Amino acid sequence: MRERGDRRWSLASGDIRGGSVVAPALAAAGGRYMLETISPAGEHRYERIESIGTIVPHTRDLAGLIAIGASRDTPIISFTVTEAGYYWDSADRLDVSLVEVAADVEHASLGRPGTTIYGALAAILRARMAAGGGAVTLLCCDNLRHNGARFRRALLQFCALVGDSALAHFIGAMTTCPSSMVDRITPRPDPGVRERVRTATGIDDPSAITSESYHQWVIEDDFAAARPAWEEVGVQMVASVAPYEEAKIRILNGSHCALAWAGTLAGHRYIHEDARDARILGIAHDYVSDDVIPCLMATQTPYPIDLPSYRDTVLARFANTGIADGNQRVAMDGFAKFPGFIAPTLRERLAAGQSIASSAMLPAAYLKFLERWHRGTLPFIYEDQAMDPQVATSICNSSDPVGALCENETLFGEVYGHAHLVVAVREASRRLDALLP
Repeated sequence: MRERGDRRWSLASGDIRGGSVVAPALAAAGGRYMLETISPAGEHRYERIESIGTIVPHTRDLAGLIAIGASRDTPIISFTVTEAGYYWDSADRLDVSLVEVAADVEHASLGRPGTTIYGALAAILRARMAAGGGAVTLLCCDNLRHNGARFRRALLQFCALVGDSALAHFIGAMTTCPSSMVDRITPRPDPGVRERVRTATGIDDPSAITSESYHQWVIEDDFAAARPAWEEVGVQMVASVAPYEEAKIRILNGSHCALAWAGTLAGHRYIHEDARDARILGIAHDYVSDDVIPCLMATQTPYPIDLPSYRDTVLARFANTGIADGNQRVAMDGFAKFPGFIAPTLRERLAAGQSIASSAMLPAAYLKFLERWHRGTLPFIYEDQAMDPQVATSICNSSDPVGALCENETLFGEVYGHAHLVVAVREASRRLDALLP
């Protein structure tokens, strides 16, 4: 927008937990950073991003973010958290048994912001309400389906737990939470990106990042106040984001996990190595072709996306050798990703009495991945905010690990323990052993 001459909009960026190593470097550069994009054909492009007008220093009381969020000049509050950072249980409600949630309920009851997205936004919106800041849009940018509606329910539940009916009324009357779908692979910056940027542009930027050239952003056009004309710069503004996010979550995110888990078993370090291994690519391709696409096509006809073409585009993107996206990053948070990315396809196929032979390869790969974590033989540290280590250890120590995995309700929802699920995952485990000896 700013490159087209529209200077009415600017971003203020901050984090709610502290400890960011990026924020100080960005602040020193006035919010500007270099973006390197790499196409599957290996074409490198460099662009200076200047849309961030303010880097908000982190303080425990979040004073800077609260002041900006409370202002009438701020019509949109956007946020990105990890899958596990929403702290939802299997019924899409806040899991009040979690230490972080319980602590933030207590903090909010005492008028403090806490460290979760709920505690932070409760503090911001309280201040906005008190200041007469008016209507505001709360915009999720993450990998979860129906993210806006689900987040709104959880935020209102948080208000109820705190006992703040006035804030709940303000949220109901003065905010909207449109769902969105964001798709662009952006790995952790590799050590060489700074030097590549310097060689190509002469700019030495410690905050330089790499991403693929592909990008897609779909947003439901349900804003409580003003918004930029994003549709003029390629954003898809739609009435419902559901079919777009469902395709992305199941096809891209699901097969991304499949590559990372199985690729790690095969001894690879990077997603592009996984995608160039015919054995690993075949697992992802068959999962999408045999099970995911039929499930999606059953929801509406015609589907607004050419699903086979989208599948091929996704798998080609994964093979991009210029994007050094590590298996460690993609494999993380399996206990949070599996229920949203993979389990829905298993449930729908089982409900329809259809084969899950291809989809069953994913839980089989994840189990073998977990078993390596348990033995301490993974080539990296596995991070999983949603995993209870005792539960995972119990699965791995079981005399029947496949049966124990399939009995986990958190991972599989209402089909946990389903006889056909257990049989299919057991057979997939045998096929995986033969495929990746």
